[in-house]
Amino acid sequence: MSKSIVINPVTRIEGHLAVKTEIADGKVATAFVSGEMFRGFETILRGRSPLDAQQITQRICGVCPIEHGIASIQAQEMIYGVRPPNNGRLLRNLIQGANFIASHITHFYLLSALDFVDIEAISSYTGKDAELVALKDWVKSQVESRSVLPVAPFLPRYVGDYLQDKDLNCAAIRHYLDALEMRRLAQQMGALFSGKMPHAPALVPGGVTEHATAQNIGAGQALLEKLRVFIDQAYLPDVLAVAKGFPTYFTAGRGCGNFLAYGVFSESADSQNPFLPGGVLTGGALKAFDPNGVTEDTASSRFSSPTGLKPANGETIAAPDKPNAYTWLKAPRYQGQVMEVGPLARLLVGYANGRNPLIKSTVDGLLAATGKTPADLPSVMGRHAARAVECKLIADRCVAWFDQLVPNQSTFADFQIAESGSGVGLTEAARGALGHWLEISGHKVRNYQCVVPTTWNCSPRDDRGTPGAVEQALVGTPVADANNPIEVARVIRSFDPCLACAVH
Repeated sequence: MSKSIVINPVTRIEGHLAVKTEIADGKVATAFVSGEMFRGFETILRGRSPLDAQQITQRICGVCPIEHGIASIQAQEMIYGVRPPNNGRLLRNLIQGANFIASHITHFYLLSALDFVDIEAISSYTGKDAELVALKDWVKSQVESRSVLPVAPFLPRYVGDYLQDKDLNCAAIRHYLDALEMRRLAQQMGALFSGKMPHAPALVPGGVTEHATAQNIGAGQALLEKLRVFIDQAYLPDVLAVAKGFPTYFTAGRGCGNFLAYGVFSESADSQNPFLPGGVLTGGALKAFDPNGVTEDTASSRFSSPTGLKPANGETIAAPDKPNAYTWLKAPRYQGQVMEVGPLARLLVGYANGRNPLIKSTVDGLLAATGKTPADLPSVMGRHAARAVECKLIADRCVAWFDQLVPNQSTFADFQIAESGSGVGLTEAARGALGHWLEISGHKVRNYQCVVPTTWNCSPRDDRGTPGAVEQALVGTPVADANNPIEVARVIRSFDPCLACAVH
């Protein structure tokens, strides 16, 4: 006998996500993932100045606005024929790098760690840390009043298996509190060069309007060093502790097995050598990415837009009452195939690429520490580990980008808005491959289309009925208690969904 489980909304993610699963023989047999709202940014942009685009598209998301801004200005730069000077390129890397660091730390500690860490373990804390003592008293009060007022952000929660070691739990809870400060420091580091965070006014075609002075370079380096210490001494050890405590999650949530990355963090003026390389990994074989291979199906989507269009020709026509549609997400496909995007995809593509020895050595270190192989990484725990490893790689690389800055040199190249033209901006957000497609006519935006990471991962069934990446990852997941489907939540959160982006 099968049983339906609906989680609506899925909490501790960005935006409104619903998932419907059918459980048979104690495992997920089928899954349907739904984005529950429509926003219409692509429609809002039509007829506006292209220079509005990098500011408006940053409002798609409060977690990854920088990446939307950069994708937008890259699309414009392709049309205008302009590139940022070296300082502008480096500042973009540092701004985007700071955003990645903030996002990764936020995801593990504030969004997903409580799937594994036992918050109620703080009730037995006997130390003298004032913040942990205050948290202990507060959690105890919430547990005692649970039947009357279950309003704490930590509670209520699913009943499930959590870390058993009290000391590990208390250490992770301490780091949960520290992560709030680390997020602030990362945002502050990015704001030094972007004007403000999260939505940065300094990002423009041709570079960055903020200057690199000796003073803000020094301030940024000091902030970065605090972040690197936290990543090395808290984030990575905590992820490894969780990985060792939940080894079965190296086999859960394996997904579609196809991985896509565009590449990010330019290391040269021509952007041909990104620090994290791009590519398409299918069947263990790495191939170059072809932008013409991206299409979007709409058979299961609440849009009357024609299906199978390339983003450059894409349309966004809302159809809320469309029969058999179950989500406000389109179904991106690459050469007809489902793709997983995100830190795991970037790490696997970079590892297969082999050109960046830092990626290989860092991944090899992770595998040695966990006793796993590359084949184990496509999994719930592999995604968490990949995110932590990537956070370290980026933070360490920021050291070199700071060192390469030349104080008070130009960060911006002038340009003229084109009368007409088409361009595409391809970058990576913390959650995965991000593309903006832009067409200009009469100096105004004629068409604008975004294909964002969670649209890839949380896509619905396509025109051939093939489920999306998260839908596939959920199938086969054991569920011990249908009334407490914590296993389903763990699989979903391992992708770090952002439905605010996906339903842009």
